[in-house]
Order: sequence, then C-alpha cells, then structure tokens
Amino acid sequence: MIRAATPADAPQIAAIWNHAIRETTITFNPVEKSDDEVADLTAQNCLVWEQDGQVLGFARYFPFRGGEGYRFTIEHTVMLHEDGQGQGGGKRLMGALCSHAKAAGNHTMFAGCSAENPGAVTFHAGLGFQEVATLREVGFKFGRWIDLVLMQKRL
Repeated sequence: MIRAATPADAPQIAAIWNHAIRETTITFNPVEKSDDEVADLTAQNCLVWEQDGQVLGFARYFPFRGGEGYRFTIEHTVMLHEDGQGQGGGKRLMGALCSHAKAAGNHTMFAGCSAENPGAVTFHAGLGFQEVATLREVGFKFGRWIDLVLMQKRL
C-alpha cells in the first residue's frame, strides 16, 4: 500500500535512509538522520510503501532551489529497504509521488542520481525522466569525488 507518511513511520524511514548514508553512495550526505528529523519531514510531501506493517520504501519531494521563479520545480528522494528491491513498489511509489506533485501544481521534477548508481538512472528513465546533465565531481564521500546525474520529468 502507498500512503502518506506519518511521524510514526519515522523510525522505519530513518533506518532505510541511514543504511544508505552509512553503506552507499546513493546519497552524498555522510550525516545520519534522527527519528525526530525524519518525523518533521514526513509532514512535507512524503509517501511510504508499506507491506504487512513494514515500511519498504519512502519518497518525498521538496523545492529544487529557493526563489519565486523556481516555485513550480521540485526535486525528490526515493529509497527502498533491501527487502523491497525488485517488487515494483518503487515504481508505484514514484507514480504516486509524481501524481501528488502534479496535483499540487508543480511543473517539473528532478532526480539527482549518483553516477555510481546506474540502476537509479535506469529506474528513473523507465519512469519517463530524461538525463539532462552530469555534474562532475560535485559529491564527496568515502574519500572520493562522485559525479551527479541530473534527470528531469515534466509532470
């Protein structure tokens, strides 16, 4: 089931997010999220994929850049629990997120994919996102520079 996230989901969302922070380069952020921080984010355009009481993934969108001229442009985060990989929940989650964003009046959504995660590029391309730029060596994690692939979808 895809549904709006609530503060009660924060520990499970934080566990998914913090695993990615600790173990991967899908996010360049090296600082783990607290349950309280995640609880605050659940009120801001955040959806979860839940199955049998377990949150298997989450997705949220937020402003791409500050300023009035960018008010219809958003960026998103989507992450899945290891147990949720390959089940189609990520596609359903992103479909719901894009629909929610469009209904809220947004025009275009960006995905920022680590170049070390080609599966994310393929995933987003399958959802209609197009690669628009590669930003060279903008992320730094685990002692190395990492490129960021920007993908865009008009909602």
